[in-house]
Amino acid sequence: MGAPRGLGVRSGTTPIPNRSPIRHDVEVTFLVEADAVIKRYGSFSALSGATFTIEPGITGLLGANGAGKTTLLGMMLGLHSIDGGSLKVLGIDPYTAGAEVRVRLGYAPEHHTLPPDLRASDFVRHVAELHGLPKTEATTRASDALWLVGLGEERFRPMGTMSTGQRQRVKLAQAIAHDPNLVLLDEPTDGLDPMQRDDMLALIRRVATEYQINFVLSSHLLDEVQQICDAAVIIGDGQVLAAGSLEQLRGDGSDIFIELEDEALVSKVSAGMQAAGATVASDGRTLVVSGEDDSILDIARDVCASHDAGIVRLNRRRLSLEDVFLETTAA
Repeated sequence: MGAPRGLGVRSGTTPIPNRSPIRHDVEVTFLVEADAVIKRYGSFSALSGATFTIEPGITGLLGANGAGKTTLLGMMLGLHSIDGGSLKVLGIDPYTAGAEVRVRLGYAPEHHTLPPDLRASDFVRHVAELHGLPKTEATTRASDALWLVGLGEERFRPMGTMSTGQRQRVKLAQAIAHDPNLVLLDEPTDGLDPMQRDDMLALIRRVATEYQINFVLSSHLLDEVQQICDAAVIIGDGQVLAAGSLEQLRGDGSDIFIELEDEALVSKVSAGMQAAGATVASDGRTLVVSGEDDSILDIARDVCASHDAGIVRLNRRRLSLEDVFLETTAA
């Protein structure tokens, strides 16, 4: 069996971005703009005033199961109306101009239910045709996409004979075959073992980097988003709790963490730091000191030494995505 070949690099073909008759370079600042979006189902509010923007790259839509992620993806596709606020995808209202938006989008749903008797190549070709590609072009694109996701040798197999991991790859192939501007992935690693999950995430990153395709990846797994995403939108109880690049969400490292061995010395060290002009907050054995100048580290060390306070940790504050998620969901 030959090694899987990349999309659009087989003999006689050119990369997908140069070949699509429907791809448009959208001149918009944000791929997605949501302003106080509300969505209700009877008395239940799936979204209640969600506001965020999504820029080019890979963005994680992060939240617990039932937080409203799938509803939001459906609204981006124009499948659901909104009950308040405004939503634009690629600069267009997806509900009033759904066909125009969807031709530029790719979508891979969470469920794994694919037509069992249909060959993978036929399925991917059919979806590409639905997005406006002529049959001959769609056939070539389907083959290219399946090679790219590692199913080149398996592309003529009925999907009912495929494993969960293979079906996830078929869903990715059909989402990218027509060369969309933006791809929405709903739990793309669901049902995969750890090795398969890492392979899938690496594949998504490769497609995003090599073919300049933007992704919104819906997930409830923190490490998954942290592993490949450039930015994240964290939602809970129908609201956006935090949004921005991962660097922005994790903080700029301007604060200092001081963790002491003896909690009884916290008040003395805190007073010493304040006497040196620092702004200090305490929580148990930990002090958080505001200050961007690196001299604050020397001051902290000297103050602790003057009180014989043993230091467990003294460093710049850099939150993990888990810290951010726990802070925002606990608020």
